[in-house]
Amino acid sequence: MEFIDYYKILDVSKNASEGDIKKAYRKQARKYHPDLNPNDKEAERKFKEVNEANEVLSNPENRKKYDQYGKDWKHAEEFEKAKQSQQQYNRSGQQQYYKNYSESDFSDFFESMFGGSRRSSPQGRTRYRGEDYNAELHLDLMDVYKTHKRTLTVNKKNIRITIPAGVENGQTIKIKNHGGPGIGGGPNGDLYITFRIENKTLFKRIKSDLYLQVDIDLYTAVLGDEITIETLDGKVKLNVKPETQNGTKAKLKGKGFPVYKKEGQFGDLFITYAIKIPNNLSKQQKELFRTLSKL
Repeated sequence: MEFIDYYKILDVSKNASEGDIKKAYRKQARKYHPDLNPNDKEAERKFKEVNEANEVLSNPENRKKYDQYGKDWKHAEEFEKAKQSQQQYNRSGQQQYYKNYSESDFSDFFESMFGGSRRSSPQGRTRYRGEDYNAELHLDLMDVYKTHKRTLTVNKKNIRITIPAGVENGQTIKIKNHGGPGIGGGPNGDLYITFRIENKTLFKRIKSDLYLQVDIDLYTAVLGDEITIETLDGKVKLNVKPETQNGTKAKLKGKGFPVYKKEGQFGDLFITYAIKIPNNLSKQQKELFRTLSKL
């Protein structure tokens, strides 16, 4: 497997902070996003690389492994276990194999263990955990409004998973034992699924709370009235108080988004009123406004 420099892809230094990485990812993702580069295969490839780089470098644990082991960072745990096993074997006074492992030997070690002929341990019974798989699942916001089941195909195998309501964009969940097969009788790896959730609604989502701007006409703002608005689970009626100012906020408790893994709990819906100034007024209407302005 060819080495990919994730720092170079995001155009950051190896000493970059988490904030720098997040900022760089947003910049690169925006630059190569498929919506801004339709039918551009090269932009599509780079967009995938940018997402892959972000998944590794934005996770402190994965970043540490990547910095130490490079392209073989996913197998860091197996390598450390192999070294510990070898050190214990060497201390027993028997013939030494793989003596004085250095980090530069890491790629060669896994090339033989996972890529070509399998090299057995001195005891002949070392087991290795399978490789972890990473996948993305693209959904609409309404897809995660309710808990539901979905079938995924990973490496030609169908996997039935439950997607809890309230999953967030960019969130990653782990499906145990659905990664690569173990070696030498070792356990399977895990499957990590990252959710990419597109919001096509008028609502802005922040965790389990929703935000919505509602336009009201000048007369409703001045005199007050009852209006009907759409929420994600149906229509509700609101009483607009007389003399409501532009930018006034209202909260609808429990009308937000489901709280992740807390069945039956919802966030709140925050309404911001935007007053629409009437246009195309008739001569008579303008005269009435002039009269009001003098009172």
